[in-house]
Amino acid sequence: MAQIIAVSPGLYRIPLPTVLSDSTHGEIRAFELVTCRVRDADGAEGVGYTFTVGRNGGAAYATLAQEFGELAVGHDADRIEWLWQQLWWATHYGGRGGPTVLALSAFDMALWDLKGKRLGQPLWQLLGGHDNKVSCYAGGIDLDLSVDALLAQTAGNLEKGFRAIKMKVGRANLAEDVERVRAMRAFLGDGFPLMADANMKWTQDQAIRAARAFQPYDLTWLEEPIVPDDMAGHARVAREGGVPIAAGENLRTLWDFRHLIASGGASWPEPDVTNCGGITPFMKICHLAEAFNLPVTSHGAHDVTVHLLAACPNGQFLEAHGFGLERYIEEPMRIEAGLAIAPDRPGHGIAFDWAALAKLD
Repeated sequence: MAQIIAVSPGLYRIPLPTVLSDSTHGEIRAFELVTCRVRDADGAEGVGYTFTVGRNGGAAYATLAQEFGELAVGHDADRIEWLWQQLWWATHYGGRGGPTVLALSAFDMALWDLKGKRLGQPLWQLLGGHDNKVSCYAGGIDLDLSVDALLAQTAGNLEKGFRAIKMKVGRANLAEDVERVRAMRAFLGDGFPLMADANMKWTQDQAIRAARAFQPYDLTWLEEPIVPDDMAGHARVAREGGVPIAAGENLRTLWDFRHLIASGGASWPEPDVTNCGGITPFMKICHLAEAFNLPVTSHGAHDVTVHLLAACPNGQFLEAHGFGLERYIEEPMRIEAGLAIAPDRPGHGIAFDWAALAKLD
């Protein structure tokens, strides 16, 4: 029995090297990293994390500090599904989404990391072991960049080894979005995977109009065209817009994804392991999508998510974007010829520079 003896959270505000922007969140100058360290009676430790784009991380931290330690200490860390259910239902009335699920995501990730370390297995093998190489793309947060700056950023990403690119759309004038997409397609050439992300900007009718305007430029997908909870609206945009839709980064539960997928609202379900409840439900979402013959992409936390997409046969197009987190981990994820490589280190293989993070408190 791997008895849990401590659950230790951390909260760090990490300034971004460059101010980022999109159509919904405005300027993003820093992100909040919320960590969770779970230690067992043998001295082994698993690490999980979640993040925000600048606010409300304190609520997730408080849930870990005030609730999850009391609920988890003394129990067997290997009973991951049982612990997930216990914490989910214990906090359901005041939680079910938001910071509570972010906290649960970090805790669950720590349990899987701990299990991998105890067994001496990398997560991608422990979870299924399909292929340690996953196609990936560079996710730019670049809505306010000029066309020249956008193309320069893209050239830099190509030099880093990326073979797929995502850009932001959602400007006040659709003609500007179309011109930027046109410029990117001309720069990248025909057949190069190009995605566009609207960050929930539009109404259904606006999204359909935009999707139709983007049709000539062969987008791999149009991401989050409308608010995430409008499942029927996603299905309508997909049906009438004529462009594949990616969605799900703001959904919080397996049941949310069931509704999205069953409605036909997403050609590319897109869970985020840091906010969907952790690795346990993320893998269920992957298998649910597989049953509908759909590929799964991802949002955020690429150093962990590379393992999850590598574990299942329908994992494609890992989003490589860590908000500069690579500055605080020992061995960032490797990308070779457009493929992200899941490491063979036990667990997820992320070793934080805790001393450097402590200086940010």
